[in-house]
Amino acid sequence: MHKTIAQTHFPKLKFVKRGKVRDIYAVKDYLLLVATDRISAFDVIMPDPIPGKGELLNKMSLFWFKKMEDIIGNHVVSADAADFPEECAPYAEILQGRSMLVEKATPLPVECIVRGYLSGSGWQEYRRDRSVSGIQLPAGLKESCKLPQPIFTPTTKAPQGEHDSPITRSEMEDIISAEITERIIQKALAIYERAAAIALAAGIIIADTKMEFGLIGKKLILIDELLTPDSSRFWPADDYEEGRPQKSFDKQFLRDYLLSIVWNQKPPAPELPPDIIGKTRAKYEEAYSRLVK
Repeated sequence: MHKTIAQTHFPKLKFVKRGKVRDIYAVKDYLLLVATDRISAFDVIMPDPIPGKGELLNKMSLFWFKKMEDIIGNHVVSADAADFPEECAPYAEILQGRSMLVEKATPLPVECIVRGYLSGSGWQEYRRDRSVSGIQLPAGLKESCKLPQPIFTPTTKAPQGEHDSPITRSEMEDIISAEITERIIQKALAIYERAAAIALAAGIIIADTKMEFGLIGKKLILIDELLTPDSSRFWPADDYEEGRPQKSFDKQFLRDYLLSIVWNQKPPAPELPPDIIGKTRAKYEEAYSRLVK
């Protein structure tokens, strides 16, 4: 692993923006996405990075993008810093392993979530309304249970620091059109079902995952990241039992810690103890080593 990178500063490149995890630069006709070691929870960036996390996310996204290429294309041009335009060369040591050069796409303004199991905000909504994002579900389901079939549950894409809100399919159609909504749902469910089978063979249940889609002209592609511990719930299959919360190989461990200290989920975020940082990193590494290595 390279040294910990909480934030990048590449003065010879055109800076575009800093996301919760990725720093984005414009390079010729492309974008350069750099996965830092920042981590967020409840849509707030923590003050302490998780060493090596950005490299793990980058490699895991590349693994999944490749696995899904026959279902849908993605924005990756190259993840090898040696292939990047020459203005990136002064920063190659930092970029190698934690960045990708990507095509510019128009991001669609919805978060695309597929759930195979009832957990998190989906479980909370089900207990209240017996539905998730307007989708009615059978009575009597338990926490963490496998759903009769995977469901697509979109949300708004809120500004940084604000919480995304569930929306219905009809509301998503109002935002991006019925035709694009239908294409996204078909692709997202196909991706989830393939990934779930691959992961289960590696001892991991993918309870749910969030995907990002974009358009290049009329071409729909995957953008950002795919099926990482930042964007998914990964549960150890050998410890799974419905009716309770699950152990996980993702940032749920960090969320649980933050809930235990009764933080108000608004900036500024609290500093993280070294053991929480170490255990969070270990969970990400476990997911990566099971799935990718």
